[in-house]
Amino acid sequence: MERIDLYEIKVSPELTVFKACGGNQQSEHETCATLREVPGVLGGLWVMGDTKRPGAELRFSTAELAAAGIDPARFDTAV
Repeated sequence: MERIDLYEIKVSPELTVFKACGGNQQSEHETCATLREVPGVLGGLWVMGDTKRPGAELRFSTAELAAAGIDPARFDTAV
């Protein structure tokens, strides 16, 4: 099986971004994780970020996301 370098795939900035927040401050100072699903990638591609560090991201296949215990259903607020 050929391995795909997820960081070589171009991700459109127009994709919907969902966020999950920690719930500790409930204000503009809240830190939130962000998650975007990139359609059309074999094995899935998910891009995770942080609202306090724009531009920093981690990329996961669908299997890696599940293995890390990250549930996309918890990211329910579109940015």
